[in-house]
Amino acid sequence: MEVAQVLHMNGGVGDASYANNSLVQQKVISLTKPIREEAITSLYCSTLPRSLAIADLGCSSGPNTLFVASELIKTVEKLCRKLKHKSPEYRVFLNDLPGNDFNNIFKSLDSFKMKLQTEVAGGIGPCYFSGVPGSFYGRAFPNQSLHFVHSSYSLQWLSKVPEGVDNNKGNIYLGRTSPSNVVRAYYDQFQRDFSVFLKCRAEELVQGGRMVLTFLGRRNEDPCSKDGCYIWELMANALNDMVSQGIIKEEQVDSFNIPQYTPSASEVKLEVLKEGSFAINRVEVSEVNWNAFDDWNALDFESERSESIGDGGYNVAQCMRAVAEPMLVSHFGEDIIEEVFSRYQQILADRMSKEKTQFFNVTVLLSRKD
Repeated sequence: MEVAQVLHMNGGVGDASYANNSLVQQKVISLTKPIREEAITSLYCSTLPRSLAIADLGCSSGPNTLFVASELIKTVEKLCRKLKHKSPEYRVFLNDLPGNDFNNIFKSLDSFKMKLQTEVAGGIGPCYFSGVPGSFYGRAFPNQSLHFVHSSYSLQWLSKVPEGVDNNKGNIYLGRTSPSNVVRAYYDQFQRDFSVFLKCRAEELVQGGRMVLTFLGRRNEDPCSKDGCYIWELMANALNDMVSQGIIKEEQVDSFNIPQYTPSASEVKLEVLKEGSFAINRVEVSEVNWNAFDDWNALDFESERSESIGDGGYNVAQCMRAVAEPMLVSHFGEDIIEEVFSRYQQILADRMSKEKTQFFNVTVLLSRKD
């Protein structure tokens, strides 16, 4: 699997698009808002930049893409009013892999900027947006060109499927039956990738620059615990059911491994300390339900969407389809997709009716050392 070619969320605005199935990610961004406010406030007050460069890494496409930029700009504008400073100019860089639906983002920029101007009393400083396609596991920006880096639900994705996981039979990610060498290979790949990420960002950030990073992670220290693996285990169950019925071949499932690692807070902290360029200001672990509609009032949504709000299996299957479909199509072909997600939906509904199902998030606030 060439990760840079197939790892992208479903584009467009269709039923299976990421734009229409990213409420979990929106809830996580909302949960971590206080950390970003703390970070941008301390950054602005300590540096008072006339031009503020913000990068959102793994920006994807849809309603969440510009949410963080909007929030950060509003916070800075509020500080400017309070301190009686002139607004800075804003340079916002939106980064993702080349397969991302950048066109959809660009089409929305004019209306986004107009809306932002009306929402902030007195308007905002000049605002310039750029798309930056490419992997963040390498340099993406010039030396010391960024003040603030944000990434949410992107850094759990690895640069490639770990090597030496051919014996991960019946699994598509880590699972309770994964051999120890497979577990080690996944962790080693995470360590290498995150270390490279930190080194590259250290060169691109100004001294004192801030990063707020949120991983899909786990609370439990066991990499094979349900915290980080269960959602993929259940997808593997759907695929293995199809193997048992002769719809797909066993070797197809055995050779399919998701390029992801869901780290614990201690694993994230360890890599930051080892790499050495950043001070750790804050670490938090939070959780959200698999079914993002669980805590949301149905009245908040359009009537045509209200019918599906109570169908947890459907909602979670659609959320996962928006993320995983390009990888599945690349490996298994398009013909099986409807069948996979129909079975997956039923499995999810069954499990969610019997137990509490949650995603765990690890968020870190880092400062670039002098």
